[in-house]
Amino acid sequence: MVGVKTNERPGTRARASYVRSSAYKAREVLDLIRGKSCADAQDILAFSDRDVARPIGKVLDSALANAEHNDGLDADELYVSACYADEGPTLKRWRPRARGRATRIRKRTCHITVIVSRYDPETLEKVRAKQSQRGVAAAEARRRRVARSRAADQPEAPASDEQAEEEEVEAEADVEAQAAAVVEATEAAMAGDADDVEESDVEESGDDEESDKADGSG
Repeated sequence: MVGVKTNERPGTRARASYVRSSAYKAREVLDLIRGKSCADAQDILAFSDRDVARPIGKVLDSALANAEHNDGLDADELYVSACYADEGPTLKRWRPRARGRATRIRKRTCHITVIVSRYDPETLEKVRAKQSQRGVAAAEARRRRVARSRAADQPEAPASDEQAEEEEVEAEADVEAQAAAVVEATEAAMAGDADDVEESDVEESGDDEESDKADGSG
């Protein structure tokens, strides 16, 4: 059974001819957006790292504009029903090589076609329910982020009167303990200096007695 021909597929279409890219490269990107909603397809093309994604995005925008202005359709209800790339003419160029030879350079071109269609009623309800759930989830995530940022920016709540009194009592006790430790250390140091002075006095008196004895015997 033969399917629907390419030029007979239903929907609103847009076409770009003689795009300076090979059809193989364009098809790799078109496979990513086929069957996606137009919003998702635009996001995929915007974040694609392929150069051919830019002309494909322009063709998709043109198809959406045709659907809105010519057919009176809403862009939120459209999806990429079909997209394909046909081979265009190849430009022949030459590159000089060694010993007077030349190598052919083939610059490929392609024709890109994008067709957008409206969802059927059942699928449209599912898509809207999914988008609403996604919006609720995004709003809840945003609310949590805002709450966390506000909590981080707000200063800490002041403590109660009882907690403040307990903290003051603890601070006073720490100060008194530190003062007592300083006094004890000072007294111990003074006692040690006094013992050293007495020992030195005893040693000096013993030396004087010995010197006196030596003088008397002499």
